[in-house]
Amino acid sequence: MVAWILKKILGSKNQRELRRLMPTVRRINEFDEQFNSLSDDELRAKTASWAEEISKIPDLQEQWKKLDEILPEAFAVVKNAARRLKDRGHSFTVCDQPMVWDMVHFDVQLLGGIVLHRGRIAEMATGEGKTLVATLPLYLNALTGRGAHLVTVNDYLARRDAEWMGQLYSFLGLTVGCIQHDEEPDARREQYAMDITYGTNSEFGFDYLRDNGMATTREQQVQRGYCYAIVDEVDSILIDEARTPLIISGPATISTHQYDKWKPLIEQLVRKQNMLCNRVASEAIERFEQGDVETGGRLMFKVKLGQPRNKQLLRLMEDPDKRRAIDKAELSFYQDTRKEELFQLKEELFFTIDEKSNEADLSEQGRSFLNPDDPNAFVLPDLINEFTEIDLDETLSPEERDKRKADRQQHCDTQAERIHNISQLLRAYCLFEKDVQYVIEDNKVVIVDEFTGRKMPGRRWSDGLHQAVEAKEGVQIDRETQTLATITIQNYFRLYQKLAGMTGTAETEAAEFHDIYKLDVNMIPTNRPVRRTDSNDRIYKTRREKYNAVIKEIKEAHAKHEPVLVGTVSVEASELLSRMLKREKIPHNVLNAKFHMQEAEIVARAGQPGTVTISTNMAGRGTDIKLGPGVTELGGLMVVGTERHEARRIDRQLRGRCARQGDPGASRFYVSFEDDLMRNFGAADRMTKIMERFGLEEGQELEHRWLNKSVETAQKRVEQRNYLIRKRTLDFDDVMNMQREVVYTWRNEVIDSEEPRTHIYEVIDVAVPAKVKEYLEGDEPNYTGLIHWVNTTFPLGLTKEKAQFETRTVDENAQFLLEKIKNAYERKSSHEEPTAVKSLERYIILNAIDRLWQEHLYAMDALREGVYLRGYAQKDPLIEYKTEAYDMFVELMANIKNEVLNNLFRSTSNLQAFENFLATLPQFLLREEGPTAPTATSNARIRHPVGAMAAVGGDGDGDGAGEVSIDLPIRRSLPKVGRNEPCPCGSGKKYKNCCGRVA
Repeated sequence: MVAWILKKILGSKNQRELRRLMPTVRRINEFDEQFNSLSDDELRAKTASWAEEISKIPDLQEQWKKLDEILPEAFAVVKNAARRLKDRGHSFTVCDQPMVWDMVHFDVQLLGGIVLHRGRIAEMATGEGKTLVATLPLYLNALTGRGAHLVTVNDYLARRDAEWMGQLYSFLGLTVGCIQHDEEPDARREQYAMDITYGTNSEFGFDYLRDNGMATTREQQVQRGYCYAIVDEVDSILIDEARTPLIISGPATISTHQYDKWKPLIEQLVRKQNMLCNRVASEAIERFEQGDVETGGRLMFKVKLGQPRNKQLLRLMEDPDKRRAIDKAELSFYQDTRKEELFQLKEELFFTIDEKSNEADLSEQGRSFLNPDDPNAFVLPDLINEFTEIDLDETLSPEERDKRKADRQQHCDTQAERIHNISQLLRAYCLFEKDVQYVIEDNKVVIVDEFTGRKMPGRRWSDGLHQAVEAKEGVQIDRETQTLATITIQNYFRLYQKLAGMTGTAETEAAEFHDIYKLDVNMIPTNRPVRRTDSNDRIYKTRREKYNAVIKEIKEAHAKHEPVLVGTVSVEASELLSRMLKREKIPHNVLNAKFHMQEAEIVARAGQPGTVTISTNMAGRGTDIKLGPGVTELGGLMVVGTERHEARRIDRQLRGRCARQGDPGASRFYVSFEDDLMRNFGAADRMTKIMERFGLEEGQELEHRWLNKSVETAQKRVEQRNYLIRKRTLDFDDVMNMQREVVYTWRNEVIDSEEPRTHIYEVIDVAVPAKVKEYLEGDEPNYTGLIHWVNTTFPLGLTKEKAQFETRTVDENAQFLLEKIKNAYERKSSHEEPTAVKSLERYIILNAIDRLWQEHLYAMDALREGVYLRGYAQKDPLIEYKTEAYDMFVELMANIKNEVLNNLFRSTSNLQAFENFLATLPQFLLREEGPTAPTATSNARIRHPVGAMAAVGGDGDGDGAGEVSIDLPIRRSLPKVGRNEPCPCGSGKKYKNCCGRVA
């Protein structure tokens, strides 16, 4: 009560913060009045003057302090320039459409600009001019010369806003660029070099990955830093799209999928499951009619496990008594005492489906159907036990042991591949619907964004799911992809020194913005009072009743020439409504993922008299709907929502499409118990009881503000669940992010270095002593193994006598090798073309980093998929992931250094130069002692000198100082003879008992 009274007296935290900003707004307006007396050139000169002054301040924090000082003046310059363009009726073209400048900043827009400059999120209602608001902080922060970015949701909006607001920037002497999807690197670099750059989140993110993970020279990199960014529709980009990381992928080197092979069987299996569920549902209906409610509920729960969207099940769920019986059966089966019964119930089906977790699981009956002849077809072998048994079998030779292990590993891989392919095909058939999660276009499966309804060409589901959907639809199955570079949206935007955002709906997600991005939300008041009427939800038992009511509402509004915007959650729903409207002969526009090219134009016309527009979710977002002539008198735009979305934000966005800038408008949502939100997240239970109490019949609806609260409670549950998913994704990616920063920093240091040889020598200084310690520290120093490693990696031609490792300490031996290796490398470099040596040295390091980093990403993906199983052992998967990821990263860095060493003397800028270098080396013929090459614990190969030339720079003193040599293998003139084959000498004995004994 006290808090409520204080809030009434002092205002909310948001109101107090905005009050503190009002004196700055007044100062801006005062400067604006003063600047009216300036000429265009004098106004423009302020930009150059500030930019020059700020460029002399080296520290970014100090630059920001200077920006805070000049903020009122700078904002006034932008506002004054906008007024001059309006007064002159400045005309221009945007996306090939003629336009006239007609905007000057309102006071609330100045408030929004201050909030954005301070690195916060400004929540501004739809139609309040967020596009114009962004010009204020973008202009101010562009004065640092470090670049200011505006991030939006699609290429069209990026181009439109860059060309539109670019008129203002150009008038003030700033340059503006725009990143588009198909631009070449040179054009992108030019756009990033502009003072202000517009683009989409995916383009900015992918450019970051290409710059840091794939570019090999500074000229190939296009971005120039991450100083300041404003994210338009910040909730859509930082929350809705944050669950999917940005991934640059290439075709996998090996693709072993069997989707084509298993598709016919899975189709049969799904068909058999559907028949089984229909049979069980029919039996359940009979039981209900006989009064055996308990058995009927149990049978329908079985149908729910096997086919959650079964039509008979959905019809029965409309009846309150039957719904309660099904829910009661479900609750009883999930008790601990009935776990075995639940397992038996699931085993009566071919597979079970869990819609919430998006998983499908085969039962024993299903496994038998798919592979009746092999009971172990879906059992992964225990490789650890099998390898142990092979190792303990003394009758096997080492070669036979290796062969058996390889066979068992191959068998395990085949089994795992089969299980994985079948699991993904089941998910594709049972959980992914055409025209809902994806559409077919040009014989390809194109994913549809669940939040915006837009198609996402180029995006693919990971882990083979996309190939499974392609197999299901009978289109070309593309090769599986391998990750080349990846980053989450969260970690990309956390690179920026200062980040801000603007949207119409951020309040409900304020906690997530603060936790993950350290962004606070300020609600900016509207310029004029909102006149929208938000009616209570109308709730029906079935979708059929709901859609009939929606059509009736549209018909009534259309008859009065009132424009209607209908929001749907899927392509399927929009096309169903379109067919129903065609039957009623009501003209309308359909805006969904299939027609997104025209989305801005269709949405812009949605306010004309009598227009009916069906829009998937928030398609057309970012485009204002202006009312046509006479519409205001009719009550403005009517917004009809055909289903409550999982996130309250999306519903608020749909409502916000009407009643912009004080226009009238109305909104209403229609809900049914068959909607996914109601089925999956429990809001239906409470309402079923209410329906029982009032005895509602078919076609009748429920409507009360308390029921709205019940739906919102279900939405909050889903929002919390989705937040936890995003948070978990981020927790795992934070581990990868630290590794990514180390690797990308190293790459950039090599790219930017004027002397890449210093990096080569740093690798040598770290890797060689580590190898020396590996061989020489311990109970028994392996001098032979060390000599072998040195001679196979570097052309030093060391022998035991020359090396004399026994006479030195470990550190002295390391120093001895470092000197020899560096001398040899200097000698090799002297034969190369001087201009090409630096490029070659960069290539050696970058090639090692890139190849092994890609393999590391693949291994990390596998670790992340499998680490969740550790939860069964009461271990936290995240802690296990962090521990193993660290060990893998340490190994990665060591492997990169060893790869650099291996390639150091195997790379050349010019073949002739390399041959000249080889010609200066003494040569040794090598012959193997045994069938396998030596390791750190085995013997080295025997060397036989062959007329060696004088070593370059060698002094011939016997210790090999300064000597460099190359090993040449012995080449056979005849085919190799096996140990058990007849000896070629003609003795009739086996080779191993004749000449092979002394070979």
